[in-house]
Amino acid sequence: MGEIHLNNIKLYAYHGCLKEESIIGSDYRVDVILYTSLEKSCASDELKDTIDYVDATAIVSEEMATPSKLLEHVAERIISRFFTSFPSLLKTSVCVAKINPPIGANVNSVAVKLIRQRDTWGKQNF
Repeated sequence: MGEIHLNNIKLYAYHGCLKEESIIGSDYRVDVILYTSLEKSCASDELKDTIDYVDATAIVSEEMATPSKLLEHVAERIISRFFTSFPSLLKTSVCVAKINPPIGANVNSVAVKLIRQRDTWGKQNF
């Protein structure tokens, strides 16, 4: 098994429980790890034999563009799209961070990280 990392994807989005957050928006960072077999792509040197990180980044951008109250909800939508879009995906980790959250304290970011495996994805026994 191998890992494909998408580090520090920077986006502007409109997530949050406060009405102002859905109007003003804020900066976000998303980090992704995609676990898959890389044996075939290592031997073939062909993009078709791996998970295309351009496609994975596009999924992150598209899901981040849809407002949600909770970061958990956004992360789960991203994971759902990954498993639907990439049949060779075995496991994934998605971390969504809100930069400078409006929580009344000096906090750089708050983040939610979800980890799912294909054999448990969609079930309630995470």
